[in-house]
Amino acid sequence: MTETPSRMLRLLSLLQNSRDWPGRKLAERLGVSPRTLRRDVERLRDLGYPVQAIPGVGGGYRLEAGASLPPLLLDDDEAVAIAVGLRTAAGGSVADIEDTSIRALAKLEQVLPKRLRSRVNALQMYTVPMFTVTPTVSPEHLASVAQACRDQQRLRFTYRKRDGETSSRLVEPYRLVHVNRKWYVLSWDMGRQDWRTFRVDRMESLLLTGVRFQQRELPAEDAAAYVAQSITSSLAGYRALVTLHAPVEVVAERIRPRDGILTAVDHRRCRLRSAADSLEWLALTIGMFGVEFEVHEPPELIHYIQELSERLARAASPGADRSVAAPPTRDAPVSGPAAG
Repeated sequence: MTETPSRMLRLLSLLQNSRDWPGRKLAERLGVSPRTLRRDVERLRDLGYPVQAIPGVGGGYRLEAGASLPPLLLDDDEAVAIAVGLRTAAGGSVADIEDTSIRALAKLEQVLPKRLRSRVNALQMYTVPMFTVTPTVSPEHLASVAQACRDQQRLRFTYRKRDGETSSRLVEPYRLVHVNRKWYVLSWDMGRQDWRTFRVDRMESLLLTGVRFQQRELPAEDAAAYVAQSITSSLAGYRALVTLHAPVEVVAERIRPRDGILTAVDHRRCRLRSAADSLEWLALTIGMFGVEFEVHEPPELIHYIQELSERLARAASPGADRSVAAPPTRDAPVSGPAAG
């Protein structure tokens, strides 16, 4: 039988790693009797750890959330991950969290073993952050939005657009996404009856309504990719709809989040919705998938690809006429809402 202090640390580690533990199984893992296990549980409770008994045949234990934060047991990788996260947060986009992160990091590094401290310091020394002027959000604001996502609770707020115009919104929040040092919440907008992306730093007078909702199915496999595309689309002048003659699984391996959103048409084809400020970029993006494709819109992109294909054909023909032609005339791009 192990000594009591080390056995209690082992017990605490097991309780932190699993939601529920049957009493018999927990005693077997520690190599003690059920009676000794009960005494150790009482000792943990005396130290402030809220260990709750699970009723039922045989009984069991679980570690619940308490009124205060007791010490945590972390393995090596967990300790390094937290230290790196705190250093990142010290220069992040959450308002007033820098000093708190630095204080927490100082406490953690004080107790880190030398081997782990060297790993954390190496990451810090050889990582160069790219600082930009970024709008910040308060931790309380961010936590409220995250809580609404978790509890599937409708949010009401006033939203301020880029041009300063404000509007009242009632949404069903789906996920928080951190993109380019900004926080966004992907939501179903009750007023617009469609998916919308909102920047959290532009949300004001936030109110958790207490009204629950049944989560809707997102029209994409990945929330982060959907938000990235939504952000791009809201700023883009051209929006393309393209059929790619390849299975969606094949194209999905080659696409980047900013390239657009894929949906399957059938087992041999998929559809891409993309957006960009230039026809050249759209044509390059679509062409680099390496599959046959058909452009449905916009007409400006169809005309540009036709002109480009003729130019490429001349480039591959030694005797072709290469007289300089005027660039094609492009109609004004058509824009539409894609973000909040």
